[in-house]
Amino acid sequence: MAVTAIQLCLAVLLPLRGKALFARNDTMPNILLTTLCNRSCPYCFAGNEMPGPANLISRENLIYIADFLLASGQRHISLLGGEPTLHPECLDFILYLLDRGFNVTVFTNGILGQCDLDEFKRHLAGVSVERLDFVCNLNNPIQTPASAQESEKVHTFLETMGPWTTPGFNIYRLDFSLDFLFDYIGRYGMKRRLRLGIAHPVPGSRTDFIQTGEIREVVSRLYSYRRFFDRFRVSPGLDCGFPICKFSDEELGWLHRFPGNPFFGCGPAIDISPDMSVYHCFPLSKYHRKSLFEFDSMARLREHFRTIRSAIQAEIAGIYDECDGCQRREDGVCSGGGLCRIVGRFVDEAPIRLAEIEDGISGYRISG
Repeated sequence: MAVTAIQLCLAVLLPLRGKALFARNDTMPNILLTTLCNRSCPYCFAGNEMPGPANLISRENLIYIADFLLASGQRHISLLGGEPTLHPECLDFILYLLDRGFNVTVFTNGILGQCDLDEFKRHLAGVSVERLDFVCNLNNPIQTPASAQESEKVHTFLETMGPWTTPGFNIYRLDFSLDFLFDYIGRYGMKRRLRLGIAHPVPGSRTDFIQTGEIREVVSRLYSYRRFFDRFRVSPGLDCGFPICKFSDEELGWLHRFPGNPFFGCGPAIDISPDMSVYHCFPLSKYHRKSLFEFDSMARLREHFRTIRSAIQAEIAGIYDECDGCQRREDGVCSGGGLCRIVGRFVDEAPIRLAEIEDGISGYRISG
């Protein structure tokens, strides 16, 4: 009897039983260095954190977080914002965390001034590309145009930091194009892994995003670039919220040709704001927000958000009706789609849910 790609996927992933499967996000908590940003993307999932005066994390808070993570056995950390490089101590923080033994990922848009970029190169040139990774969020220059000055700064960043940089791309429209990314990877010697995110709705914010019913179309268009991924030996890396049921056996088989398992989970990402508040992820930054000081370990913090997720999914299993009773979701192979989309299914219903769920979603509306 022939073994399908889905059967192969389950054979590889089922022994992990969910807990280890979703460890990709668990291994890298996110620290917001600042809520200030110098770009306005139509799909921005951090919009709820950006309004108002810029908020900068203090050195004292960063040291507390580093101590907290090391005591929890955490060796990977990511820095983001806003735009993290706008923090005046960003480089110092990177060097401090590297010196403490962390592997550091910096999520950036690459829009740096020349003086700052020269300092980055001077101090980071000797750091292994295995310990330091800049995930540069790149927009298609035609579909999401930027000013000539902004584009020049991005290209200069890639020319300077290319070997330490992983390209990232957020899909927020169905006619997305990836051609330019393969050109950049070859031209600037970037890491040959493309981080692919799907734009999710942000409760309480008006951003562009992919509708739940359009995800299959996104997957199909992504697979149409197979020849480019294969030709340039670039691995597709899926970010949170891709449901496994929207991939065909052929598509799953192709994904399994690359290093690492394809990811069909959803957090908790664990984002830590400059004011030391923590939340599940950016789209749910106002949902059951807590203070880091309320927890004594990352294990307790993750368990808090997993408990919330379990309470939600006890009432609505996933983003599709078919998620209820889905064996792959119950086995931990798939999370049932992005939690922000699952929460979004509550907002138009009568307030008959558990009180803690109703309190969390009060005032939320999905806009597009």
